[in-house]
Amino acid sequence: MFNEKVTMTPPNFPTVTINGAALPKEAIAYELQRLLRFHSEHMPREQIEAQLPAIQQKAVEQAIGARLLMDEANRLDLAVTDADIDTRLLKIQDDLGGPDELQKRLDAQRVQMKDFRENIRRGARVEKLIEKITADIPDPTDDDLRAHFDAHRDEYLQAERALAQHILVSPESDSEHALEEARLKITDLRAQLLGGADFSELAAAHSHCPSGQQSGGSLGWFSRGMMVPEFETAVFSMGNGDLSDPVQTQFGYHLIKRLDHQPAAPADFDLSRDSIRDFLQHHTRGEAVTAFVNALREKADVKIG
Repeated sequence: MFNEKVTMTPPNFPTVTINGAALPKEAIAYELQRLLRFHSEHMPREQIEAQLPAIQQKAVEQAIGARLLMDEANRLDLAVTDADIDTRLLKIQDDLGGPDELQKRLDAQRVQMKDFRENIRRGARVEKLIEKITADIPDPTDDDLRAHFDAHRDEYLQAERALAQHILVSPESDSEHALEEARLKITDLRAQLLGGADFSELAAAHSHCPSGQQSGGSLGWFSRGMMVPEFETAVFSMGNGDLSDPVQTQFGYHLIKRLDHQPAAPADFDLSRDSIRDFLQHHTRGEAVTAFVNALREKADVKIG
């Protein structure tokens, strides 16, 4: 959420048409963000930045593939019930911090709820198609996991990391008055915490970060390079149980409570097992979907300009 370098967007995308229909550039941007989020879980920021041109190109290819899959799922008319859509909609609302926050974002983008539900339906159809494509792919064995770990041991070094929760107060505008109001509010919240107030309760009531209502401000475990510099510096210079002074970033003012800390450590197979399994599953299922998309693409008229 806080690392702009990992979520950067290139200035230009190519023009793509599929069977004469233009592919929205927003679709490419969406795929790029998905790729960056995935890679950020498996490699350090420096490697991501070095590979960014290749990742951008892959985003174009994945956006084309996604459209081809969507067209095929629509052609097959894979069933998605209203109950399926309701379940997915509730999950989206929870992730954003509630129905009011979702509606606010839809209003900002001038998207009607009925159109948003239709987008969910199309996405669910594609997921059902992918489930059919990958249904017969076996999960990786322990031998597969160990072989990958041995071949990529350096990638699974345990980075220094921290467990923390925070409260964010964002100014309502860029004005000095709004900034001062945010600073005064965060100062008042800190005084309440020093007086014995519960951090999670204050985060749920006052934080402008979705983590406030979702998890009492908890950010889970994170390593260096995942947060903006000011936030990172504060967290890794604190002790466990400490409450920070107000920390200013481009998002506003934060109060941070560090809950735990783990120093850097050598690669450990048992600790890396789940991450390796996720990576190998993603890779093998991706290969199956790629083969399916390639077959669709051979029959389609795709132009990239």
